[in-house]
Amino acid sequence: MTGAPYAVRFSAPAANVLDTLPGHLKDTVWDVLDAAAGGPWAYGQWNADDPEGEDVRYASVGQLSLTYWVNRPLRRLTVLNIVWLG
Repeated sequence: MTGAPYAVRFSAPAANVLDTLPGHLKDTVWDVLDAAAGGPWAYGQWNADDPEGEDVRYASVGQLSLTYWVNRPLRRLTVLNIVWLG
């Protein structure tokens, strides 16, 4: 990684989901985002068949998944969706 980690922002729907998660899952979300902020491409592409969609990534840990968009020019990650199957 070169430079500072990417800043993390949440879409309104993702922020609403984050607010409803139990504390231990919020910690897991932040752990995943800490890793993603340091290396946004460490997680898989959301749709590997889309050659123009490499900046939309998908991180999954157990029953928790996050979809985020990498804004390269502004060095930001925007969390688009959080899903917890629990």
